[in-house]
Amino acid sequence: MAQALLVIDMHEFLVAGLWDGDGLARRIGGIVERAHLVGVPVLVPHQVGPQGDLFDPAQDGRGVSPLLGLQEEDRIIPKRATDAFWETDLDGVLRSLETATVVVTGAATDYCVDATVRSAASHGFDVELVEDGHAPMANGDPAAGLSPAQIVAHHNTVLAGAVHPGGTTRLVSAADALR
Repeated sequence: MAQALLVIDMHEFLVAGLWDGDGLARRIGGIVERAHLVGVPVLVPHQVGPQGDLFDPAQDGRGVSPLLGLQEEDRIIPKRATDAFWETDLDGVLRSLETATVVVTGAATDYCVDATVRSAASHGFDVELVEDGHAPMANGDPAAGLSPAQIVAHHNTVLAGAVHPGGTTRLVSAADALR
């Protein structure tokens, strides 16, 4: 079963605003290191926007966090939507690698991680969502009255139980990912 690691939107500036952002980046960095050791491709869907936009790549802090320990062979996949498959070459890259399972980590839980997990399963990939490898913003969702921990727990439960015609989703811990 060929695997690929997806590290979603771990921009330097976002890490600073995520719930336990530095801790999350270090956990993901450990998974990235393990991927390199076992020969699993590391793909990095990375939000980009037009000039002046929050995700304008010319602005400071819009690169990938150095805490991840990416290497030259890791592939950054620019994206413009919450779903990393939308109008990107992610599906084609995964198929060319003969990927059956994507291991998903990154930010933010309630936006790009959620959309990409659902899309990956709909594209026919099995998904291993790293249950402690994604996070929302540090303030959670105050309008909904949800803490960051509640957002993570909710998405882990919902995504692991979702039914898709293509692939399945299961939870794995950062310590067990790619083992």
